[in-house]
Amino acid sequence: MHIEVGVVEGAKMVLSYGTAIASFTYLTSKVVESAKENGWLSLMLRSILASLAVLMFFEVFPHKPVGVSEVHLILGSTLFLLFGLVPTGIGLTAGLLIQGLFFAPFDLPNYTVNVTTLLVPLFTMAILARKIIPSHVAYKDLSYSQVLKLSLAYQGGIVTWVVFWAIYGQGFTSENLIAVSSFGVAYMTVVLLEPVIDLAVLAGAKALHSLKNTGLFTSRLYHSSEA
Repeated sequence: MHIEVGVVEGAKMVLSYGTAIASFTYLTSKVVESAKENGWLSLMLRSILASLAVLMFFEVFPHKPVGVSEVHLILGSTLFLLFGLVPTGIGLTAGLLIQGLFFAPFDLPNYTVNVTTLLVPLFTMAILARKIIPSHVAYKDLSYSQVLKLSLAYQGGIVTWVVFWAIYGQGFTSENLIAVSSFGVAYMTVVLLEPVIDLAVLAGAKALHSLKNTGLFTSRLYHSSEA
């Protein structure tokens, strides 16, 4: 999910600055709430783990340019279920920045575009999670349908933002629409894979029950919100 440099450029980049600032502001507003969960040390550890995971997703996992962007296995819902909203948001923000600074400097001009595309769907997915996951259910006990809804919300949000940026930047030309369509079709592989990976990771978390009090994962992974 790295929108190609040049898709949005010039004065149109101003919008991405605004959406990125709004995203950072919202994420920051949730930091104290997240720290109350298991403490500041846990928040820091989870954020570091999420950042390393995101960097691995971008640099190690297979990725391929398709149309207006790249298809990545980002696993946003997986990170959210393991680490929680704020560490995942920090991980996406930091992982993308580290990649741009040290591995793909050609992507840096589009940082605000790409970080918006990653963060806003995360916030939407977190809101959906509160609606579809009962307070007495720990994440490790989620069903396939619940995990699928979270994955669809996150990955669908990414596709929606990519389509928006592409049309906002390049208009409704036939060439641009073909590029957008090819990206959307290719990204379906991620949508289909992520729920399966989520369930496998949650099964692993359930088996490793001894990790529940280490502070390495969100408390919701092993406990209900009523606990």
